[in-house]
Order: sequence, then C-alpha cells, then structure tokens
Amino acid sequence: MKRTKVKDLIQGEEGEVIVKGWVRTRRDSKGGFSFLEINDGSCVANIQVVAEHTLPEYSALESNMTTGSCVSVRGNLVQSQGKGQSKEIQATEIIVYGPSPVETYPLQKKRHSFEFLREIAHLRPRTNTFGAVMRVRNRLAFAIHQFFQDKGFLYLNTPIVTTSDCEGAGEMFQVTTLDLSNPPTINGKIDYSQDFFSEKTSLTVSGQLEGEIYAMALSEIYTFGPTFRAENSNTSRHLSEFWMVEPEMAFYDLDDDMDLAEDFIKYLLSDVMEHCAEDMEFFNQRINNTILDTLRNITGKQFERLTYTDAISQLQKSSEKFTYPVEWGLALQAEHERYLSEKVFKKPIIVFNYPEQIKSFYMKLNEDGKTVRAMDVLLPNLGEIIGGSQREENYDVLLQRMRDKDLDPEHYWWYLDLRKFGSAPHAGFGLGFERLVQFVTGMENIRDVIPFPRTPKQAKF
Repeated sequence: MKRTKVKDLIQGEEGEVIVKGWVRTRRDSKGGFSFLEINDGSCVANIQVVAEHTLPEYSALESNMTTGSCVSVRGNLVQSQGKGQSKEIQATEIIVYGPSPVETYPLQKKRHSFEFLREIAHLRPRTNTFGAVMRVRNRLAFAIHQFFQDKGFLYLNTPIVTTSDCEGAGEMFQVTTLDLSNPPTINGKIDYSQDFFSEKTSLTVSGQLEGEIYAMALSEIYTFGPTFRAENSNTSRHLSEFWMVEPEMAFYDLDDDMDLAEDFIKYLLSDVMEHCAEDMEFFNQRINNTILDTLRNITGKQFERLTYTDAISQLQKSSEKFTYPVEWGLALQAEHERYLSEKVFKKPIIVFNYPEQIKSFYMKLNEDGKTVRAMDVLLPNLGEIIGGSQREENYDVLLQRMRDKDLDPEHYWWYLDLRKFGSAPHAGFGLGFERLVQFVTGMENIRDVIPFPRTPKQAKF
C-alpha cells in the first residue's frame, strides 16, 4: 500500500491509509491515547493521528515519537470528532523512521524569529511559514514557464560563467582555478592566459546579452536562472545570489515590452492566488493582512503609464518630504516609486523614457538624444519589480553609447555583430524572482524567500 499525502487525506475518502511525515506535536491523554500532528510538506495543514497506547510495541516507540521525529502511520481515515480538523487517522501501526531527541531539537511549538531560523536553514523548511514560502515559490516558477510557453517563447539556458559584464558595473564574482597564493604574473599583473578559460571570467550578472543573440534567430526567448552580484549590500532587499527571469523578443518595441510585462505580472499573481489559496490565506493571516487585497487590486486594474519626466513633475509638486532629492536626471529611489504607486495613482505604474545618462548602454536612444526607451514596472508596497527596455539595434549609435560609458567595444564585438547582420528592433526585461516571491508572500526579508540565502559574509549550508 502506497502513502497518501496529507493534502489528499484532508479531502479523501474514509478507509485504510498510510501517511508518512514529521511529528509537529504530540499530546498524551489520561484515557490511554496519544494525539500526533503529522505534516509532510504537501500543505500547511497537519493530519491528526489518534494512537491507542495498546498498539503493538507502542511503549517501545513512545519515547521516540517526539516533535521532529519522522514516522509512518497506517490506520483508518475517519471523520474527526475534535475541533480544528475534518479528518483524522486512527492508527493501527506506527513505525518510527528517525527519532528526534526533544532536548536538542531546536524547533518547538513556540514561534521562532526569522533571524533564528536563518541560523538553522537546514531545519526551517519544517516550519509552517517556510513550507508555505517554498510551495508559493514553486508555483510561481511553474507559472513563469507556463506563461511564456503558452505564448510560444523558447526557454533558453544562458551561461553562468561569462567574460562579459552586462551592466558595466564591475560588481562580479571572479571564477578562477589559479593558485591564489602564488598566481602567475606578466608585467606585474595576473596572467589569466594560464587560467582555466585562458582569460578573466566571472559569474553572470544577467543572461540578457546572450538572450538577445537567440532572439535574433528564434524571435522570442526567455531565460530563468541564477545570477550573481558582488555588491556589499546588507539589506532586506538584496541577495548576492538570486534568480532572474529575462525574456527577449525580436520585433517588439517599448509599447509591446510594457504590454508583456503587465500581462506577465497579472498572470503570475492570479495563478498563485488560484493554485496556492491555502498558503496565501496563511500569509494573509500570519504575515500581512493586506496581501490578498493588494494582489487583487493589482490584477484588477490597468497599470498607469507615465514618462520619467512626468514622474519627476508629480514628485516635485507633492508636499511629501523625501530623503533623497528629486531632480530630472537622478534615479528614482524606492521612496519615490512607492509614493507614486501608493499615494498618487494607488495602483501599479510603468515609468518609461528615462534619462540616457542613468541607464545602460544597450537601451535604445530616443530621437531627443536625452532619453532612452527604458521602462520600470512599480508596484504598491514594493517599488520596482521589473526593469526593461527596447534595445538599441543601430550599430553606430550602440558603438557610441559603449564609448560614452567607457566600455571597450572590442570586448563586445559579438554583440555589435548582431547589429551588422540582420539587425532588428527588439526589446526585453528582467524580473528578480526572489523580489517577486517576497512581494507575493509579504515576507519582510528577501533572505527568507530563497532556500539558502547568499549575502555578504554568509554562505552557510
């Protein structure tokens, strides 16, 4: 007989079943019964097991059936007589796979702080919160693939080890097999010709540039994989290792790009509310009681679109006291983004046509020569969730933009080649997956929405 998952037992037919999972709690009654709460990670809910003390070998098992222990229970699924659950299992056989000494098991019935749980990242998935986070994360990842696959996009795997810095910021983790205590040198500098790849390589900050290559042949592609930033940012919004979703589309202009981004966000939020209803209700009750209303508000309204210039004007005429200055030519900060989306428009907004000096070299220059066809999607209670642009398809303009940004065109020869041989209008955007999960769940710290967070001075587990 095969096991049945807890989520299926709760809605299942009465009869003999086997459930396997971990003991959350155990209560012993004076009437010769024990009540075990079993969870297997399939849902937030536990299934109650009623174990009579007259069960074969019960006395020998009792000391090992503690919180955290792993058990297999065979028994009869029946309607529960107690409060708080619809079904329970009357045990006929219990096997303890792995005991968990109650004296040393760090997870108990009391609530633990998220800071404490980060210190035991190997055990925190057994808590209600982190089980729910990972189920939502899983569903969002599935929905991302489903959205693009339904639209005919091809899933592309771009390299993790790369020689190019997409953003030109230089904040990259280096990859090397050289002896760091005695690296080979030439003219006083490290001789990377003797390294594994014969040149200086790093972990990728983005798959965009490689994605554009395939968009120029396959029309519509998307990447979804890990990216790395060597920023020394110890904040609740930054990770050193995170996942990015990056579609690239030939024959798209900026308007097409914004349309796709809006449809994408609405699809993901609607999907997770439908398929993770129990977990989302958990977050709404335990983490942030405005989450569901916020998500419904986003999916039910058309996103407001305004130029960067109009956004600056809205901010300058407000009576709000901002920490960061508001001036044309300066980047919008999170406080500015949230003010616009939460107080001015009270819904998601898309800001577009940013000053060229604050945006990357690959963004298409507008006719005014001062702005580029870039766009950011801003959500209430978060700020930026998506950043994208129409890409520059003109060879001469792109070459000049590289020089203006002090980038070596020779290093990007292959990227420039795309503009020599069958160049086409194209666009794309990027979405930080963990920031999406953080927004959907209401979790305050981004380190709590990825299984094993990588941050400055933190690479455990």
